[in-house]
Amino acid sequence: MTDSDLSDLLSDRSTTDQATVADLVSEFGNITSFPLGRPRTPEPEDRERRSFRTIWISDVHLGTKGCNAEMLIDFLDTTDSETMYLVGDIIDGWRLKKKFYWPAAHNDIVWRIMKRARRGTRVVYIPGNHDEMFRQFTGLNFGGIEIRRAAFHDTADGRRLMVLHGDEFDAVMLSHRWLAFVGDHAYHLMMKLNVTVNTVRRWLGKPYWSLSKAAKHKVKNAVEFIGKYEEAVARAAGERGVDGVVCGHIHTAEFRNFEHNGKPVEYWNDGDWVEGCNALVEHHDGRMEILHWADEIKRREAAPGDAPVAEPADPALEAA
Repeated sequence: MTDSDLSDLLSDRSTTDQATVADLVSEFGNITSFPLGRPRTPEPEDRERRSFRTIWISDVHLGTKGCNAEMLIDFLDTTDSETMYLVGDIIDGWRLKKKFYWPAAHNDIVWRIMKRARRGTRVVYIPGNHDEMFRQFTGLNFGGIEIRRAAFHDTADGRRLMVLHGDEFDAVMLSHRWLAFVGDHAYHLMMKLNVTVNTVRRWLGKPYWSLSKAAKHKVKNAVEFIGKYEEAVARAAGERGVDGVVCGHIHTAEFRNFEHNGKPVEYWNDGDWVEGCNALVEHHDGRMEILHWADEIKRREAAPGDAPVAEPADPALEAA
């Protein structure tokens, strides 16, 4: 990605001044015209929620069997925030174009997010490469959800963060798009296996475990790719004079500190809801924390009642 390309992205110029919802439906047919009725499982009204200033989630991949919808629904039902960023690949247009798959639980997720927007949460949707069909609608406000190409976020303690999906820094996506589609096919085969493995684990009374996450940590090339990706994204943030960056794309929740021209630059990746089931949150005092939701559920179930999980003493350690 060139400097001018990223500048255009971050300027967030609307290409859809005349866009309407009808245009969206006409362009994408059954992907966006399927009915979004009331949820199968209503949002509980009496559940106590953990309150955050900001929540970031990405890589949900609605429309695929790999999406861990039930866990994300639990997250949405037990948290709230002033602002929510949807940092790309929320809907998997690549898979939906091949085979339409939309179970009730995926409808429940969309309904919950739209309900948040209606009750006053600022919801910003930054499409990724799998839902890139929505990028041409940058600037459109759809049901109270702002569609943006990228965004800047100011934390409560005064830091300025660049927010974008991150596929702009993926060398495979930029140079060998056909290889990205081949890799996507192989990835979804692994996700199907991951679903089977965790179904068996539930029968045995064992907690959720990510097969592909474990595989990535074992494969040297995957570790090297992730490291180079993180460096490239952090460098781009440093060149634009911000204090840090929040992204998704590589399904690896992470916090790292980099340095650019003698100035520290924070790198945050909010993970995914296919393998790791992670979210990045900002507390009301500006502290940032990565939540691993399978661990949060385990702690909650071990505690008496249905009370919110106690915050760790040092969120930075939790993020690391």
